[in-house]
Amino acid sequence: MASIEPLPQVIVSDAAHALEHSLEVQLPFLQTVLAGFTLLPLAVGRASAAAVAEVLECVWGGDETLIVISSDLSHYLPYALARETDSNTARHIVALDAHLDHQQACGATPVNGLLLAARRHGLQARLIDLRNSGDTAGDRSRVVGYGAFSFSAEPAHAH
Repeated sequence: MASIEPLPQVIVSDAAHALEHSLEVQLPFLQTVLAGFTLLPLAVGRASAAAVAEVLECVWGGDETLIVISSDLSHYLPYALARETDSNTARHIVALDAHLDHQQACGATPVNGLLLAARRHGLQARLIDLRNSGDTAGDRSRVVGYGAFSFSAEPAHAH
């Protein structure tokens, strides 16, 4: 695994993480399913998908490496429109189509970077689940979409 420090798109910044909540959302899940691990938290600002993919290549490693990209999908659409929009976004992700925009996923840049790297590594994407805040206790007039996907070298199985 190569160091990311020499890359021009990488800076060390506590401020980048100050208002970002994705790490605190993901960390309890990682602590539950992994016995012990080292974490490298990265936040993506103004960067290209290719720049993100380059960073991912440096940290890729082998089977011991788990890369987690966290992003909401659509924001504040009515329930039915959000389901349609997020379903379309999920199809693009599963197809490794790295052309998502920030209306489809607020973290479109890191997701697109992952999709570029996944394609380069010959990975298959699989949709695990697709929901939105209206599926829980949320107001269905303005929902936020969420999806869970896995990427692996094994062929994706239809469910």
